[in-house]
Amino acid sequence: MKIFLKTEDEIELMRQANQLVGKTLGELAKHIKPGVTTLALDKIADEFIRDHGAVPTFKGFPNPYGGPFPASICTSVNDVVVHGVPDKDTVLKEGDIISIDCGTLLNGFNGDSCYTFCVGEVSDEVKRLLKVTKESLYKGIEQAVVGRHLGDIGSAVQEHCEKAGYGIVRELTGHGIGREMHEDPQVPNYGRRGNGVMLKASMCLAIEPMITMGKRDIYLKPDRWSVCTQDGKPAAHFEHTIVVRRGQAEILSTFEEIEKNTTE
Repeated sequence: MKIFLKTEDEIELMRQANQLVGKTLGELAKHIKPGVTTLALDKIADEFIRDHGAVPTFKGFPNPYGGPFPASICTSVNDVVVHGVPDKDTVLKEGDIISIDCGTLLNGFNGDSCYTFCVGEVSDEVKRLLKVTKESLYKGIEQAVVGRHLGDIGSAVQEHCEKAGYGIVRELTGHGIGREMHEDPQVPNYGRRGNGVMLKASMCLAIEPMITMGKRDIYLKPDRWSVCTQDGKPAAHFEHTIVVRRGQAEILSTFEEIEKNTTE
C-alpha cells in the first residue's frame, strides 16, 4: 500500500476539480425529471465538464471484467447501487431515485462526488433511506481527522445505517484520490473503531456510503458495470472528497449547487 500525502498546492488543485464536480451535479439537478433519459443527462454532463476545461474521468475508465466505461457519469436508478451505464432506453419516471456519480480530471488532479436525487415525488420510506445515507456520509467525515483510523470512518457509517435497519454494501468502498482516481487506501463503510490505517494530515479520501433499503447482497448485471441489489430494493449513494486535517476534515467537493437547483 502506498499512500500519497498531498501538498497544499496539490490540495488547491484538487479543490478546483471537486468544485467543478459539484457544479456539474448542480447543472444536472436542473434536468432531473420524469421523461428524461439517462443518456441525455450524460450528454449534459460531458459538455459541461469539457466546457470548463476538464475531462470526465469516468469515460474510458478500465473495467477488470470487460471493456472501458462508455459514458462520462454513472447513472444508477433505484436498485442499481453504483456504476449504472447511461443509455437511451432508461427513462426516469415519477418516484424513481437516481444516484449520479461524477468525476473530473482538471490540471492533473481528480474530483469525485456522488448524490442521490429524487425524481418528482418519492415515497416516505425512500426519503428516509436518502436522509439516513446522507447523514452517514457526514458522520464518517467527522471521523476523518489526524490520529483516528479508517475503522473509525467505517464504524460511524455502519452504526448509523444499521441502526436504521439498512444494509451496508461491503464489496465496494471509498478510496484515496489524487493524481489517480483510485489510490490507496480503500475506505470501507463498515469497520471497528481504532482499526485500520491511522489517518495522517493531508491524506485525501473519497468517502462514499452505499446503502441498501433491504439486504446488502448485490450482483453484477450483464453489462459488466451496473451493480444491483439482489432483492430489488432501492439503494442510495452519497460521496464527498475530503482532506484529513487536525480537528476537523476539510470537504473539497460540494452539494451546494445541487441543493440550489433541486426541488426535493
